[in-house]
Amino acid sequence: MDDPRRKCADRAHPHLWAVSDLHVGHPVNRSIADGLAAQHPDDWLLVAGDVAESSSRTQEVLAGLRSRFRRVIWTPGNHELWTHPRDEDQSRGVERYAGLVEKCRKIEVLTPEDEYVTWRAPEQELVIAPVHLLYDYSFRDPGTDLDSALEAAWEAGHVFSDELLLHPDPYPTRQEWCHARVASTEKRLADLGKGSPIIVVNHYPLIEEPVRRMFSPHLAMWCGTRLTSEWHKRFPIHAVVHGHLHMPRSSVHDGVAVEEVSLGYPREWGNRETPFAPRLIACGVSAVGRYDTGAPSRPK
Repeated sequence: MDDPRRKCADRAHPHLWAVSDLHVGHPVNRSIADGLAAQHPDDWLLVAGDVAESSSRTQEVLAGLRSRFRRVIWTPGNHELWTHPRDEDQSRGVERYAGLVEKCRKIEVLTPEDEYVTWRAPEQELVIAPVHLLYDYSFRDPGTDLDSALEAAWEAGHVFSDELLLHPDPYPTRQEWCHARVASTEKRLADLGKGSPIIVVNHYPLIEEPVRRMFSPHLAMWCGTRLTSEWHKRFPIHAVVHGHLHMPRSSVHDGVAVEEVSLGYPREWGNRETPFAPRLIACGVSAVGRYDTGAPSRPK
């Protein structure tokens, strides 16, 4: 089947593109990030997290993207929220996130703390809602308590480095930080009403199905929350853009497009049949595509 997005990937009208998981600490990934550029003067770029582990490098890369796109909209991944021992920024948790938001505002990159904006094209108007939700370990196997699930993950060696580097301060746990973010975001989405359709941009998937494709079932715990599993039915969501899984793929759930737009690590994208390119989410004459370009993920 021909991809209908091809007909609108030209320079005649604006586009809405998306990427995630650029992980520019790898030099070859940095080259790819530096090569991302608009095709039309009014092109926008959605960046769904994990640009870099250093806050200054994240700002540097986003500033470069902002110079090449009319608008850049970013939401944090888990790697940006890490407090790495070698990072010059040793802030933690909410303070670290707030610092990243401030750096983005200095370079005119929009964040989940800014007003939602509307992307307009001749045949479409879409509200862009970047969200920062985290995870609460609820994507573990049903009937399994958290302590047992974490113990099994440690025994298997399939544990995210978040357990050592992502701090929830001042919240006691990452679960409580997640639940606070979900509650405040849910209210913002509800306040939008039934107007223009919404593109939700989050680092993590809103539904559980995509994480079940990962090579290890243990990793799902660090990949989202079941509190968002009905959002695509409750709100006028046109598409969900996410990353984190390193499995670039387009799918449809209950009539809503779900776009996983990761680059990932060189060992992953180097083995894919389809070369990496920003995902075309919308343009002047066509809606979101529905085409699978997936590949198995690896632990992060």
